[in-house]
Amino acid sequence: MSDRAKATRKPIEDNDRVTITEWRFAPGAETGWHRHALDYVVVYRTPGQMMVETKDGTKPTRIAEGESFFRRAPIEHNVVNTGDREVVFVETELK
Repeated sequence: MSDRAKATRKPIEDNDRVTITEWRFAPGAETGWHRHALDYVVVYRTPGQMMVETKDGTKPTRIAEGESFFRRAPIEHNVVNTGDREVVFVETELK
């Protein structure tokens, strides 16, 4: 169990086709370990430094404002803000 602060999530849309969520990470905050059962798209609203923890290890990543990516499910990971300022992104899960 981690003693890191948790990222906050704000639901934006949830319908029969997508679930859209805004995530906010204070410096040092994490999502906590979770599993994606759906394919998803992430669009960063702010730049930042993140670390993705998986069962295979950790991967540091620099993110630019407006950067986006697509991931296929299933994925299990923890995402951590390793920078010194808030990071915000919008995640769209495809149903």
